[in-house]
Amino acid sequence: MKAIVQPTKKYYKILFFETHHVNATAIIELIDTPKGIRPSHYRMRRGSGSGYRNLPTRDLVIHLRRAKVRLTCPDGPFEAFLHDLQIPFTYVELCRFCLMEDRIAELDRDQAIMYGEDEWICLPCARKELRRELAHMGRLGRNALSHLDELLDKYRSVDRVLATIEPGEHSFDHTLYDRLIAHPVVETSRLDELPLPRQFVDLANVESLMPVQQIAVEAGLLYGKDLLVVAATASGKTFIGEMAGFKNFLEKRGRMIFLVPLVALAFQKYDRFAKKYGKIAEISIITGTSRIQISDNRRPGNRDRGASIIIATYEGIDHLLRCGMKLHDIGTVVIDEVQMLEDKERGHRVDGLIARMKFNSPKAQFLYLSATIGHPKLLAKKLSCELVRYDERPVTLERYLVFLERQQKIPTEKKLVQDEYNKVSSKGFHNQTIIFTNSRARCHVISDKLGEGVAPYHAGLTQEERRHVENQFEKGEIRAVVTTAALAAGVDFPASQVIFDSLAMGIEWLTVQEFQQMSGRAGRPDYHDLGKVVILAEPGGSYSRSSRMTEEEVAMGLLKGEMGEVAPVYTLEQSSEIYVANAVVAAGDRNIMQKIEASLVGEPEPVEELLLQRNLVFREGGTIRLTPLSRLMAEHFIGVERLTRIIDLVKETKDPLEILAELDCATDEEAALLQRQRGRQAELHGSLMEKRKKRPGKRHR
Repeated sequence: MKAIVQPTKKYYKILFFETHHVNATAIIELIDTPKGIRPSHYRMRRGSGSGYRNLPTRDLVIHLRRAKVRLTCPDGPFEAFLHDLQIPFTYVELCRFCLMEDRIAELDRDQAIMYGEDEWICLPCARKELRRELAHMGRLGRNALSHLDELLDKYRSVDRVLATIEPGEHSFDHTLYDRLIAHPVVETSRLDELPLPRQFVDLANVESLMPVQQIAVEAGLLYGKDLLVVAATASGKTFIGEMAGFKNFLEKRGRMIFLVPLVALAFQKYDRFAKKYGKIAEISIITGTSRIQISDNRRPGNRDRGASIIIATYEGIDHLLRCGMKLHDIGTVVIDEVQMLEDKERGHRVDGLIARMKFNSPKAQFLYLSATIGHPKLLAKKLSCELVRYDERPVTLERYLVFLERQQKIPTEKKLVQDEYNKVSSKGFHNQTIIFTNSRARCHVISDKLGEGVAPYHAGLTQEERRHVENQFEKGEIRAVVTTAALAAGVDFPASQVIFDSLAMGIEWLTVQEFQQMSGRAGRPDYHDLGKVVILAEPGGSYSRSSRMTEEEVAMGLLKGEMGEVAPVYTLEQSSEIYVANAVVAAGDRNIMQKIEASLVGEPEPVEELLLQRNLVFREGGTIRLTPLSRLMAEHFIGVERLTRIIDLVKETKDPLEILAELDCATDEEAALLQRQRGRQAELHGSLMEKRKKRPGKRHR
């Protein structure tokens, strides 16, 4: 039997127990007598019973002599009482919260948790107190609570963990989730030691290769090998394409096409290439034909399709192929941001474009660049190329996870942006911030609240407005840009800090691949000493009623998650669009169409019979003949379902703006609902008119 003695202000509480099970609880009072310190009252409760009964004080002495006595803290009177009776005792440190509930939990300082400034408690009680403190924030998801439990185990302090919830000025460092350390400096080849044309070396302004560039060279980059290059943002992937492209061009093996996903990024690379290499090659840009002709869409630039080096958007080049044009004398094709294969809206088009480019330029060297790819070995196999992978970062990246309520996000962002801009890197640059949010409207709300030196940046701005923001950011004249997640793979803003105001793109949660792509934009070796990623997660927050996930749960999944296999998923709509595009490039030759389809990463659905049934294509022996409507599908990137909707809408109205509104402003479900509502309104209107006609008396002029 053991006896735990706990002093209180009025009395002493004694717990008699074996192992951790309390057999009895006693309360005693001590008084000072001529014979020394003696007990005056002794009351005991057996087990978990609610009533105490008085016992003779001599029983206390018997009980203490039979037990191993332990004091929870030094206490002069009780120690004197025990000395007088020659009862040995020791000290023990217990959890106070457990004692209040008549439980015994001995504390090991290596396992105990600090509570307040000077008290230690057990881990279960610390978790309980933590959840009690978090009650004001509403329900936290299981993953978020697990993360806080991990922090509790890491920091061994309830207060430090609470500091990660809406942190103050002196506790923000406690929100650090992890740190991705930069790679050590390694020795690489000098550019002038490589088999590169002298004209290129003189203009490249590069002295030595970066590590991933060295690996690419060793993998056969300069000898025509097709490569999938996976490395962090700012690790030097673009220059890999430059080395191969200019070497092939200057050594008469063909022109280079450098493909990017966004118009803004295309112009940025076009300007840089033209400025850097304009003396040795003609640089041009192809961004496709705008559906709405306004002056802003035609930014100045060389648009020659026969130029030596072509910077283009995916759709810009694909549109040429879909119109039946051939691209001659292509020696290098670079597909930047190839992880776009996973994009729900464009993945199938990127997949089809790569397959059609391989048919168009079978002897070209293909280079696929990405910062984030799931299962890259598998993708490299599907693309029939060698994998070059470099997992190290050029700049150390710190990732912070902050739980806070929505109304606290903008004030927190304002402080983070200002604090970051006040720092100047060892390279002499002010640290700047990109804030990602889920909508264009939110971009303006945040930038307005953050004040001067912060600008919104999204696809709804004109080219001129976006270009102005880009120039300001590049010159360090603004502290931050607030942009939508949709531009995550877009313009190359050299930011040291990335803040996630939300973890959604529209109403859809970000994928792990998208999150890592966006996070990778923090920290550039030529500008910064450190990159920071700050996630502001709202417990219980959501952007869609259809999703049961909440923002703090999504945050944990993104930070811990692994990317899945890159494999475009084809719907019937997308499959029919790809089919007719392939038919144009193959001039209807079914054997060639099958070869193109065989080189796709994804697997389209069989649609030939459907298109035949709808008289959109005709089969003549081994050839597929396209109708004007199916050519329209190919040229305008639409599938059979969208074409059908257009035909139905043309029958209902001749107003092109109304047709566009129906097509672009509503989903299929919304369009169907709108159609039913209009039908009911028409029926109601007709019914009212019939009643008016039958109503006697009044005539209406």
